[in-house]
Amino acid sequence: MKPRFLIIAYLCIVLLPLVASWSLGSPPRPFLQELASGLGILAFSIILVEFLLSGRFKSISNSIGMDRTMRFHQIIARSALLFALVHPFLYGGTPTGGQRPWDPTRQLSLTTDLSYLSSGMAAYVLLPSLVLFAVYRTQLDYKYETWRLMHGLGAALIAMLLLHHTVYAGRYGSQTLMTWLWLALTVVSVGSLFYVYLLVPLLEKRRSWRVTTVTQLTPKQWELTVAANGHEGLDYKAGQFAWLNVGHGPFSLHENPFSISSAPASGSAVSFMIKELGDFTGTIGQIETGTVAYLDAAYGTLVVDDRKEPGIALVAGGIGIAPLMSILRQLRLTGDARSVKVIYGNRSINQIAYRDELDNEDVTFVLSEPPKTWQGKTGLIDPELLDSVFTSEEFTEWVFVVCGPNKMMDVVEDHLLSRGAPSNHILAERFDYD
Repeated sequence: MKPRFLIIAYLCIVLLPLVASWSLGSPPRPFLQELASGLGILAFSIILVEFLLSGRFKSISNSIGMDRTMRFHQIIARSALLFALVHPFLYGGTPTGGQRPWDPTRQLSLTTDLSYLSSGMAAYVLLPSLVLFAVYRTQLDYKYETWRLMHGLGAALIAMLLLHHTVYAGRYGSQTLMTWLWLALTVVSVGSLFYVYLLVPLLEKRRSWRVTTVTQLTPKQWELTVAANGHEGLDYKAGQFAWLNVGHGPFSLHENPFSISSAPASGSAVSFMIKELGDFTGTIGQIETGTVAYLDAAYGTLVVDDRKEPGIALVAGGIGIAPLMSILRQLRLTGDARSVKVIYGNRSINQIAYRDELDNEDVTFVLSEPPKTWQGKTGLIDPELLDSVFTSEEFTEWVFVVCGPNKMMDVVEDHLLSRGAPSNHILAERFDYD
């Protein structure tokens, strides 16, 4: 019910400016002129709501999934970009400062003066740049913190430029009702940045953490554990993740999302499994005990606490084992009687983490580059392997929690559906986007 409510709420907010503009009852214009205004209005309202789809609002991302929230954020941003790019070409090429085709006496328009159109022109250039930088951020090799700062400031600047353009150069935006509506929507949207970057860190400052251990699990994977510093700890569920900031102030942009590998029932300390990939993660082994840390948590929907299925299947590839270890540990600590099977894939044997712990479970290890002495499964996590591990009844009755590389997750999800697994029995979150 909540996801359905969020969809309805999203449509209502995005369409509100369009409906309000139409209700003003202005004299009609040619169809293309009205279409141009409509596309411009839609583009602006979509851009404003994008601020709330950043993934940092738990009421949204924890209801429909972080990966779905971010994927929708990406797709709808590209839709807004298309609307914005088409919008000015439908007006008929009226010369700047001259008469508009639909208003030869200029009684129905506010202005076409360059001073008021310039803000729209600036946004017209900045918006594609913002989207392209987001799409190709990994290829451009920007540090995550740098890109995040540029993305937030760029989005705020575009919103302010579009507010000016809409109010001073638009036919409908100059109406008192619409001016106040656009102003209110812009304040709420841009204000969400202050919530994420100022208010939340301010609250986190009162709930600091201290690094207690940094343990090397494999040549490139570590487990970092933090303990609450004078507070009760973190309220989270097994399978969720947190934004972790280690060694920086609460207002720093040096924070990254990591899956929690510990179980809520294990105590107030929180552990994260982290793989060396660069920037912060490349120096994880150098972090000293006692280093201050801050958490923004908890996020994620890989949660089986309230599920009623008779069994739980945990399918992980590489670092994707982290949230599944949290789930597995919680099941064992709480004495959960449900059946559990684990599939854990890696490239080489020295990448297998938590081997001693997992050996006590019904686990299937899979290696794509096994040593000659390897006696387990080889290759990839594919349909043939899944069929060898799970029965027909388990495919249709169990809940499957899947985490790992996107390609692996696609293969697993497609096969589960083909074997009759209900879509609501498949829990998966992706953290890599284009």
